Amino acid sequence: MSYSLSELSQVAGDLLKAYGHKPIWAFQAPMGAGKTTLIAAICKEMGINDHVASPTFAIMNEYDAAGKLVYHMDWYRLQDESEALRAGVEAAFEEADYCFIEWPENAKGLLPEHTLHFQIEILDPEHRRIFITS
Repeated sequence: MSYSLSELSQVAGDLLKAYGHKPIWAFQAPMGAGKTTLIAAICKEMGINDHVASPTFAIMNEYDAAGKLVYHMDWYRLQDESEALRAGVEAAFEEADYCFIEWPENAKGLLPEHTLHFQIEILDPEHRRIFITS
């Protein structure tokens, strides 16, 4: 699926309609591709009114989406999987209704088998292509 940045709200809504039954979403893309921006749009579509920012230093941010627990994780700065475990990632997978993960490749061994994978490709400054695999 290709989209322009001006279509981000529509794309976020479409992704939720198609994949909202999947609790763990992993977003892989180069720096600046829009992982956080897409996750923020998805959260907004879910009814989260808080400012959604990348939890680069905290590793995890928690949000409430109309009574549903959402964790937004950023694994960019992880040194290894044990650091993610100390941050409580496994417990988050069990307790959250949704987990959105940036830089999943930094601790891919921790991702549950049922994780939905998104690969974002930069086409040009205003356009992206997203590939989805489960």
